[in-house]
Amino acid sequence: MLISIDHGNYAIKTPNFSYVAGLSEHTVKPPLSEEILEYEGKYWTLSSQRLSYMRDKTHDDRYFILSLFAIAKELERTGRYSPIEQVQLAIGLPPEHYGALRDKFAQYFKRSNAVKFVYREKPYTIIINRVMVFPQAYAAVIPQSSLVVRTLRVFIIDVGGYTTDVLLLQHGKPDLQFCRSLETGIITMNNEIIRKVGALHDMLISDEHITAVLLGENGIILPDDVKEVIYEAAKQHANDIVNHLRELQVDLRSNPAVFIGGGSILLRPFFEASPLVTKADFVESPNANALGYEMLAKKQLSLRPTE
Repeated sequence: MLISIDHGNYAIKTPNFSYVAGLSEHTVKPPLSEEILEYEGKYWTLSSQRLSYMRDKTHDDRYFILSLFAIAKELERTGRYSPIEQVQLAIGLPPEHYGALRDKFAQYFKRSNAVKFVYREKPYTIIINRVMVFPQAYAAVIPQSSLVVRTLRVFIIDVGGYTTDVLLLQHGKPDLQFCRSLETGIITMNNEIIRKVGALHDMLISDEHITAVLLGENGIILPDDVKEVIYEAAKQHANDIVNHLRELQVDLRSNPAVFIGGGSILLRPFFEASPLVTKADFVESPNANALGYEMLAKKQLSLRPTE
């Protein structure tokens, strides 16, 4: 079975699921939790408290365990179950890190032995027999290729959890000689907003509060002046991203842009209102990279036999 996973700093995404990239480790089985994964003698549950940013996610087993949740969710969704499941993984890296970390990232997932774990009281045994790694951002526009294939030059701008990744496409082809990664993602913005609200209003808010305010969701009980702090800080963050891009010779007045990633959805009104952005399209799905990995992997698997 082919399973594609987007390992974000803020969230883990598959074509069908999205959850915060947070884990809690337990030495004994935790009560009152339906979604428990048992692996190598420990119990794991998903947490709303995201992991700290890691440029190299192979540093320890936590992103592998987060991936086991993704694999189990996708297997469970299909309703298929067999004693041993052969799995091909399609994953990705930021374009700027792709060349340096691609092989290491692939080897991290391609374990030499069968992987055994228990999810929702059901035992699984999987063999990861192929790992395909693709550049994120480029992958996200594959399902919407009509946006870019007939365009001379277009910048793909992926506003993610910790980074904003920029990739140049020329006639729909990625130019990996021009790719940048800026530490201006949504986590950076949220940390600054939380600090400001705490300093100005002596109030502790969370990432969820910020997301709800920016998306205009109902049911938020925050005072209007706190909402205004969130709104203005997000507007400033969007302006900072555009200005950082200009410093990198990415001029969005003379080149169209395609914004992707969950951060782009939150900041869309500010990007659209910016006088420094002339033409911008937005890929609304936060699962776009995972969908793109799946499409690229299917093409690759159709051209080469499975190992």
